[in-house]
Amino acid sequence: EDVIITVTNKGYIKRMRVDQYKSQNRGGVGMSGIKVHDDDFVEHIAMTSTHDYHLFFTNKGRVYKIKGYIIPEASRTAKGLPIVNLLSFDADEKLASFTSIKSFEDEKQHLVFVTKRGVIKRTPVSEYQNIRTNGIIALTLRENDELISVRATDGTKDILLGATNGKAIRFDENDARSMGRTATGVRGMSISENDQIIGSAIIDSDEDEILVVTEKGYGKRTIAG
Repeated sequence: EDVIITVTNKGYIKRMRVDQYKSQNRGGVGMSGIKVHDDDFVEHIAMTSTHDYHLFFTNKGRVYKIKGYIIPEASRTAKGLPIVNLLSFDADEKLASFTSIKSFEDEKQHLVFVTKRGVIKRTPVSEYQNIRTNGIIALTLRENDELISVRATDGTKDILLGATNGKAIRFDENDARSMGRTATGVRGMSISENDQIIGSAIIDSDEDEILVVTEKGYGKRTIAG
């Protein structure tokens, strides 16, 4: 069954059926998708399946795994369940990224990790098949660094990294050689001490379009090629 999973900044998670959202025309006012407190907001959202494996990665570089049906189903207006009730996060951990995996047997499928200091690491998904309840190390972080993004790839993609200085870099994912689970990774983009990586994207072809949105709400759409 296809479902939508949302996680808020304060760590509330829930699963909803896709049919709870009716199609609207362009320019519609939308509908409430989740009830949140005044100081909270939706930070992660993805469409997936209840039978997929869901990998949750924290800013400290640990990964946790659960099946989709373990996440409680809730209505559109419900705020959900604290994610710490499902996953044994440490006190200083918060969710940085999550992704869905249908199978850990595909030798071509990798996970690409990106940190705020511009480090990138590519690791086969099979390395994350056996994950304990309290999680395992997904990558080793350098001092003063945090994990910000994890993307699933198949060995044929390009990676795009964007930084707070307004610059971006694109490169073939195979430029980052495959590494083991606990490896630190390699330099993906050089940035100054005052800047950091704020996002990443997977590019399938030069026909793809990249949408960039600034902190002040300015947006720009650009052809990847």
